[in-house]
Amino acid sequence: MTTRIELEGGALLYVEESHAIPLVEVVVSTRSGSAHDSVEKQGLFRTTLGMLRRGARDLTSHQIEDALDRLGSEISLDVNASISTVYGQVIERNLGPFIELFATLLESPTFPEDEFGRLKREIVADLIGARDNDRALAQRAFRRGLFRDHPYSRSAAGTIPGVESLTTDDARAEYRKHFVKGNIVIGFSGDISLEAAEKHARRLIRDIPDGPRLEDPVPPPAPIAGRRLVFVDKPERTQTQIVIGQLGTSPHDDDHIPLTVANAVFGGTFTSRLMREVRSKRGWSYGASSRLGIDRQRHSFAMVTFPAATDAAACIALQLELFTDLVEKGITARELAFIKRYLARSFAFEVDTASKRLHQALDVELLGLPANYYSGHVAQVEAVTLEQANTALKNRLTTRDLLVSIVGTASEIEGKVREAIPELGAHDIVPFDRD
Repeated sequence: MTTRIELEGGALLYVEESHAIPLVEVVVSTRSGSAHDSVEKQGLFRTTLGMLRRGARDLTSHQIEDALDRLGSEISLDVNASISTVYGQVIERNLGPFIELFATLLESPTFPEDEFGRLKREIVADLIGARDNDRALAQRAFRRGLFRDHPYSRSAAGTIPGVESLTTDDARAEYRKHFVKGNIVIGFSGDISLEAAEKHARRLIRDIPDGPRLEDPVPPPAPIAGRRLVFVDKPERTQTQIVIGQLGTSPHDDDHIPLTVANAVFGGTFTSRLMREVRSKRGWSYGASSRLGIDRQRHSFAMVTFPAATDAAACIALQLELFTDLVEKGITARELAFIKRYLARSFAFEVDTASKRLHQALDVELLGLPANYYSGHVAQVEAVTLEQANTALKNRLTTRDLLVSIVGTASEIEGKVREAIPELGAHDIVPFDRD
């Protein structure tokens, strides 16, 4: 079981021991993420975090990389709307010097101007390069169309104008805001004792300033009204990327688990309704799935397919028909029995490593999930009744309010796509290279 320890200044430590192999994972998370970025400076927090390994105290970026290599270690970064995480991994015998290096990066970033400019150019190049990723374009269009002016509509990577506008003063101020003791949660997993983990955690935050956790600035998102289409126009597309959905669930809903179970029937397995109808019977898309996003506030329900352009309109029409059937008629007792067995048995693969167990504990803490969200998952799944699953579908999902985002060539299929969406209201065509 993951152990929770309170540290000075409001920081927390989670430890999951496993001595099977001589590796240690170190996680330092903040209770805040890119939702704190202003609209004008989107990408600020992610850029700030990226600077932590570009110079610290008397170390240059090259010296930092050399030190990581010598220790047999690695450090990576991740930022989303609600949290940020710096991941480290090292062989156990080098844990001591690795912690010293890690602590230096966290407590003494120097934000050198040349490295800051270089990082900004790299991020802008990545943003431009992402235009070649049709799946990412469809997801971005869906996120922006569904959440509109809400912080969840933004990408943590930011926008090109936002990133180009950033200064080192912006980054320093952002660092000082987020990196205070009360806003930090540390995790260790792997070949480490509880005593050693506590010692190293205290070293990591020793020179981090005192300060409270940041309040989450994200309000509950408002649902869209009616059926809307966002067509991302990209030349010469023989294949499309399609995302269809609406607001979904919150982990604090009484019917969250029943809805999760029902969604797994619809699009959560290789034998789900979506996969069977779209891929197995018709061969329109290699994959077809549906998922429920999870964050501190209610997130999205989304269906994802990627058919050929010639099949896109028919595929959308079929997905809407299948979705309507799901909401209005629900799932069957046979489907429920199968998916409950599948979910209960497959959960073993969600907890089979110390790292996975640690990250579940961190998710509960950082996202404010119910305390038994993971520990009670199997029992909660097994307790779901057919009535609960079908009632959740009717209460949480609607066939009226849906957003369809698609990446394709508008001059060739946009008209057919519009015709495939009954009662379509607003529809927009946006160029694929619009920031």
